[in-house]
This record gives sequence, C-alpha cells and structure tokens, in this order.
Amino acid sequence: MSATVVAVYTGQGLSDPLKAVFKELLPDVRLINLIDDSLIADVNRAGRITPAVRSRLLNYYQIAEGMGADVIFNTCSSVGEVADEAQRFIGVPIVKIDDAMAARAAAQYDRIAVLATLPSTLEPTMRLIRRHAEAAGRSVEMISGLAAGAFDALVSGRPEEHDRILFETARHAAGMADVLVLAQGSMARMEKQLADAIGKPVLSSPRLGVLRVRETLKAGGLQV
Repeated sequence: MSATVVAVYTGQGLSDPLKAVFKELLPDVRLINLIDDSLIADVNRAGRITPAVRSRLLNYYQIAEGMGADVIFNTCSSVGEVADEAQRFIGVPIVKIDDAMAARAAAQYDRIAVLATLPSTLEPTMRLIRRHAEAAGRSVEMISGLAAGAFDALVSGRPEEHDRILFETARHAAGMADVLVLAQGSMARMEKQLADAIGKPVLSSPRLGVLRVRETLKAGGLQV
C-alpha cells in the first residue's frame, strides 16, 4: 500500500507546481491536497497570523491526520510556526516546505539574503534560518530582501512588473550576500533566472521540501 501525504495549502498558486515535483520524486505516493485560499488572504490583510487563521490551520492538520496521512506537508512559509506548534499534538510528522532550504542556507553560507514579496513571509523565513544557524552553532548575517510592490503587481495582472521588481531586489541583496533564499515556494520558477542574473547560488523550497518528505517517509519505514 502506498504512503499518503496530505499537503495543506493557504493559497492556490503552488498546488500544480508541487504536484509535478511529487510526480517526479514520489510517483507512487498518494497525494491529497487541502486548500483554503482565505488563509493567506487573511494573513496578508492583518499582517500577521490571526487567532482565526491559527485555529483553522490546526483544524486542517487534525483533518489531515484523520485522513490517514503518513506525513503532513505544510506548504506555506508564512504559517510555518503554527505547524511547529501543531506538531506537539499531531501524531504524524509535519514537514514544512521551507525547513530543508533554511537548514541548507544556515549550514553552508555566512551571509544570507532572503527575498520575498510579502513581509508576512519574509520575517518567518528569516527567523527559521536563524534558528537553524543557532542549532548548528553558527553565526550568520541576514539580509532582508523585501521586493516591495511586486505582490501588488502580480495580483493586478502585471507579471512582468512583478518579475522586474524581484530582479532589482535580488541584484541589490546579492551584492551583500553569499546566497539568495527565495522565501515563497511560488518564486521557485525564477530560481535559475535569478542565479544566472546575479551569479550566486539561489535556493528555493519546493524540491528540497519534497525531498525532505521522502526522507521522512523512509525514516518511518515506508516504501516510496
């Protein structure tokens, strides 16, 4: 019997790209998607994780466990700290999409620039990298790369403007950093373009996150 992974989404945009990564890396896994796109909208509107968002997320993790998940895949970096909290009472592993990426950045680089289009994603990602660095006994310098205006351009139907702002922000941040970390999984489509443009390593979360899911399933004795 194949393993079951339940992916919890706070928005629509990442589900199809992640399905493709699962098909490549875990083709025999049963993947179930739980999508509530009101979650990230509420976080962005409030500028923080509200009690209502937290409550709904915890409920989705419980639903995922009840659906027979062997692993729950939290796909949103903005709410990763809620996933950490939920792990205390959810009986199956919760893998955060950005955890492996943050761990790699903290272990391999001294000056780390984090690129995001929303503060609600930027700050949690920076905190996660710092926690990994502290756990490894390393001191890292964090550079904030908020691409102000890029998100509004994207939702207003101006993807070219979104990409232009991202490239400008990336070039500026890269001048101070050894690596560029893409805080949002939806930015992974630009990983190679950014790396070619700035001439430095760029890390994104989807593929590394799914590889961590695979490792977690194997560690639990499941065939994948």
